[in-house]
Amino acid sequence: MRLRDTSEGELLARIFPIYAGSGHVDEGSVPVGPGDDAAVVSAPGGSVVATTDSMVCGLDWRDDWSSAHDVGVKLAAQNLADIAAMGAEPTALLVSLAADPDLEVAWAVDLARGIASLASRAGAPVVGGDLSGAPAGVVVVSVTALGDLRGRAPVLRSGARPGDVVAVCGSLGRSGGGLALLHRGEGARGAAVWDEPGCSDGDGSGPDAGSSRSAAVRALVTYHRAPVPPWQAGPRAAASGAHALIDVSDGLVTDLTRIARASGVGVDLDAAVLRERFAAGPLTVALGEHEAWHQVLTGGEEHSLVGAFADEVSLPQDPDHPWVVIGRVLAAGPDGPRVTVDGVVPDHARGWDHFAR
Repeated sequence: MRLRDTSEGELLARIFPIYAGSGHVDEGSVPVGPGDDAAVVSAPGGSVVATTDSMVCGLDWRDDWSSAHDVGVKLAAQNLADIAAMGAEPTALLVSLAADPDLEVAWAVDLARGIASLASRAGAPVVGGDLSGAPAGVVVVSVTALGDLRGRAPVLRSGARPGDVVAVCGSLGRSGGGLALLHRGEGARGAAVWDEPGCSDGDGSGPDAGSSRSAAVRALVTYHRAPVPPWQAGPRAAASGAHALIDVSDGLVTDLTRIARASGVGVDLDAAVLRERFAAGPLTVALGEHEAWHQVLTGGEEHSLVGAFADEVSLPQDPDHPWVVIGRVLAAGPDGPRVTVDGVVPDHARGWDHFAR
């Protein structure tokens, strides 16, 4: 069945029960849920953090690489990471779908399941959205996420200070590495790598992750298709006094350059730590040392958190979401705010840009 074979009301009747399980909804947190002209979401902290992201079929995902469920997870993940990077806790999601009426209904339902799966884990229920038709071949999905600071000040990009440590929570380069493998024709749905001996069902981070290239490929491609960012770490970093935060959406160097420019500082990264803690393992096994290093510096859609803290003692002490110190904040030099690696501006470290080709 395709969208043209059903009505908007019938599609919503299929989707609403899925979103109903996307998080605990009570009259205190969501006084008015889906079904009216707009939802009402409470803001105990007195302010609302809001962000939105869109994905376009053929540009942000390919159907031969990603399922609708994957697309839903990724779309929810990138919005949750933005909320976390402000130091806020996610409270609700709004979902929009504009699609060619020839799109299969099952695809739209699976998209909802993907969004709901992450929304449920984050405790941010889906409270509404929009459906619209689109020209032939066009599918655009978007999520707007709302968050609450719980009385804290937002953590901005402009707060980094000389002397701060720079630390990351989460992985680096895995999503970009997975994308590079897909472009090589490896790891796509149905490709032989999924059936090779040695493929694991885990995330590739166990003690034997580096011993099997097929397992490494699977880990990277899986992360690219459906990343799960450490959104819980954002509010904890804010409570620990983080001076600046950002999520790694367009590449480590690109996103840290945004902090450097907003704060008027320099950032110097430690190559040894980045190579040992992030480039080694599945990235190097699947891609080789050179490409692994490139992905650590430039790979986007990772949605890990990177921030500036007063010192290592001030880092959140969370064994489930550890922070790794990867560099220092310096006073801006004569060349102005910039990011260096061991004191040198890295070559070819440009990250993702939606309008660059």
